[in-house]
Formats: sequence, structure tokens, C-alpha cells
Amino acid sequence: MEKGVSTVKKNILVVDDSALMRRVICDIINTDNVFEATDVARDGLDAYEKIKAKKYAGIVLDVNMPRMNGLELLERLQKERIRATVIMVSTLTTKDAEVTIRAMELGAVDFVTKPSNIVQANGEEFRSNLLAILKAVLKTGNTSSLFTPPPKPKQLFSKSTRSAAVYPSSRGGKKLVALACSTGGPKSLQSVIPFLPKNMDAPMILVQHMPIGFTKTMADRLNQISELEVRECKEGDILQKGVVLVAQGGKHMEIVPCPDGTHKVHLDNSPPVGGLKPYANLTYESLRNSTFDEITCVVLTGMGADGTDGIVSLKKKKKLHIISQDAESCVVYGMPKAIAETGLVNEVVPLTEVAQTIIKHVGVK
Repeated sequence: MEKGVSTVKKNILVVDDSALMRRVICDIINTDNVFEATDVARDGLDAYEKIKAKKYAGIVLDVNMPRMNGLELLERLQKERIRATVIMVSTLTTKDAEVTIRAMELGAVDFVTKPSNIVQANGEEFRSNLLAILKAVLKTGNTSSLFTPPPKPKQLFSKSTRSAAVYPSSRGGKKLVALACSTGGPKSLQSVIPFLPKNMDAPMILVQHMPIGFTKTMADRLNQISELEVRECKEGDILQKGVVLVAQGGKHMEIVPCPDGTHKVHLDNSPPVGGLKPYANLTYESLRNSTFDEITCVVLTGMGADGTDGIVSLKKKKKLHIISQDAESCVVYGMPKAIAETGLVNEVVPLTEVAQTIIKHVGVK
């Protein structure tokens, strides 16, 4: 240990009904010089008792367990206002995608893909993903703010907020809103998309780093609580005002201009870039050839710097208005920090002001 560096490690609770998986996850965590995993729980009920008795820097939580599953534990923690930094471990099934999205609504920060066998569990990909997420989310200390109930539609859409008079009128021109986010995004998006009016004078595209299946589940959930139509994009989808198209997990989303002046989605199946697919930089770069008069680029919480290079490249060809989320409201201040450091950002705002900042700029039709 270097001189002057604290030897106190951050304690992580590992919750899984498989003794083998508990051991593998603990071994991975204990290889790092920042964390230690000395406590384990075999189900949500066991974890609940431990969390009440002891404070943990983070919790790695399985979804499917007997007695009390991961979702039930999060519901109890939220109900009793017990704050915790929780990372889910989820398999890539449609059912688990629904549970995982719900878990993030209840305050889980993010999730890692659960290995399907012991070889994968001991592999470098699972190890690096788990440690990277732990390091990123525990660095900011902002995750406790996630343990608040998600907004409900009836709270969002009163008659006064739906009134067109509340929103600025469009200044005309062909506009687009292009948003990118990653770690902490699914919950954060619930503080943005449901607050946008259905008569927003621009189509919207959204890149959230998630695996196949999870993006559709997230889009469906956002659609349930929003005035705008939200759906996972398909090949050839036409961009339309009042519609949010979410990039498919496992595909890169490019936007292609059509002869009639519209724009459509092209799904690119080229390899992941830096482990990311979809990759926001590719989406932003594709917009260089678009016919939009102005593009509002929005960058929310997330690890890394995806989106920055694409926006910088796009800025050379298009008129942009760039909005980034501030550090204090980010789960992980990585992607917004990267774009802010370019000096190109027009507005830095907290999460709760992102929607109104978008509308202030693009207006309603």
C-alpha cells in the first residue's frame, strides 16, 4: 500500500442463494485493493437483517432467491427508507429484464450480467465489469438519492402542466433531440422523458447502454408513464415528432436521411466499440449527414466518455445545443464530465431540470 493511502477498504455485502456464486463474487471483490467482501447473505431476508445491523458501502444483489428475492428486498428498503448502493446481478432473460428494470426504479444503481457457468464466472469480463461498476458508483457518493419512488403519471401530468401555455412555442426549423446515458440511466430517464409534452416540436432518439432485451423493457416502461410515445427502434423506423426511439441493445443505431426529407433508423451490427453496443458516438456521427437545422444533444449519467467524440465531430457540421447533467445529480459523473470538459456545452443542469431545459430550447408545435 502506498504511503498516505488509507488501508480501510470499502465493505461490500454479497447476496446470492448460490454458495458457489457467493464465493466467486467475494473472491473477485477481494482481489481489489479498494474493496473487501467479508459478509454474505443467502437470500433477501438474510440480507435485510445484515443491512439493518451494519452499514455497507455497496451491495451486490441477486435477482432470483428463495424467501425474499432481490426485488422484494429493494421494496422493503425503500418502504423503510433504508438507503443503500445496490448493484443487481441479472441473467439475460425477458423476465429478468423486467425485474431488473423494476429494481432500478426502486433504487438499484445498475446491473451486471450473471455468468451462465463457472467458467464465465471466473472469466475476466465478469470480473472487470463488476469492479468497474463498483468503483464508478461508489466514487460519487450520489447513489443514495436513487432510493426515492419513481414519479407517477398522475403527479406529472396535471392540467396546468399539460397546458401549451406553460411551454415556449417552437421557433421553427427542423430539430432533433439526441440523448445518451449509461450507468444510472434507466432510473434517471424517468425524471426526464415523462416530463416532456407529447407536442414537443422535435423527434427524439435515445442511446442507453444495455444488453439485448433490456432496452425494449426499459422503453415499454417509459412509454407507460410518458405522454410521448416511447419504443425500442426497429430497422427503417421513421423519426417523428412526439416519438422517442430507443436504440436496441446489441445493435448500433444510425440515423439516415431519406429523399423525402424524413430520417430513418439503420441498425448496424458491427462489433461493440469499447465493449459498448449500442455506441452513442456512432449515433451522433451518423447525424453529420442529416438535414436537421439544429440538434439538441443531451448527455446524462454514465461511466466513460461515450458521446463526446461523436458530438465534437457533429459540431463541425451541424448547429448544436448541448445539455449535460451536473455532477451532483449524476450516479456516475463520467459521460457528462467528458463532454463538459470540451468547453462546448451550452447548459449544465441538475437531472430535475433536464426536461424543461430541452423544451425551453426546442419548444412545442
